[in-house]
Amino acid sequence: MPTLATSTAVEALTQLGPLALLGLAYAKRVHTLGRQDRPVPGWRQACFYGGFLTIGAALTSLGSDSQELLTAHMVEHLLLGDIAALLIVLGLTGPLIAPILRVKLFDRLRILAHPLIAFPLWAIDLYVWHLPVFYEAALRHTGVHLLEHAMFLGLGINMWMCLFGPLPMPRWFGNLAKLGYIVAVRLAGTVLGNVFLWSGTAFYPFYTHGDAVWHVSQIADQNLAGAVMMIEESILTLCLFCWLFLRTAQQGEERQDLLDFASSHGLQLTEERATRAVSAGRGAELRRRLEAVSDTVERT
Repeated sequence: MPTLATSTAVEALTQLGPLALLGLAYAKRVHTLGRQDRPVPGWRQACFYGGFLTIGAALTSLGSDSQELLTAHMVEHLLLGDIAALLIVLGLTGPLIAPILRVKLFDRLRILAHPLIAFPLWAIDLYVWHLPVFYEAALRHTGVHLLEHAMFLGLGINMWMCLFGPLPMPRWFGNLAKLGYIVAVRLAGTVLGNVFLWSGTAFYPFYTHGDAVWHVSQIADQNLAGAVMMIEESILTLCLFCWLFLRTAQQGEERQDLLDFASSHGLQLTEERATRAVSAGRGAELRRRLEAVSDTVERT
């Protein structure tokens, strides 16, 4: 009969093995792009590898404790589904994932990263896995637990892709829509956190033994798990609001610079085109095109 520690170690290795292979594939693609003079910025590489380190730390340092305390399990899930997923998305660029998108199946799956699809998928996944029947099934069965972690990470990546990923988003998904998206995501997490924080009923009898070992009541453990979730949600929300504010200000300045350059050189550039280019992250590309047209006009 395998012990809890042995079972947890096997589970961690089962999850970390595929991640190691993905990390090697990422490193190889980065090397290839570097040789093609399309280098991946160092900060993006640091984010990607940081995401993998976060996953490793969550699974190895919290694996056994997450089987005894709901609070530890909550921290593990937040690290996987929020922090690690976000860091991985920040590590991606268009050229990096181009070979994946050439596969017809994966190209068709891009529809899942649409904001109106990504958010409901993430929210449903979050709530369904916290239903007692599914949550305790994951605690009792390694295969179900692996599926739970894979879905938290995968749908977390898909959710963050709408804000930080290299895939093109709908034209309507501007800064105001991004603000609404952030509020919706954080509100969904906050509601669940409040349920754990203020409930006077223990949801998961599985933790009875672990709570006794740690000398904490089931309700106290559950309330603390909710508090941890609320704190993480608050910090992350504040960071996202700051990011969106700075992004909006930077885009406004970049858009105005493009319009001023076009006006001073007698070039036609509508505000809509400038806004679209800046929102898509192609302001610098548009600037180079305008400079090329300006040089051509001056030579003639």
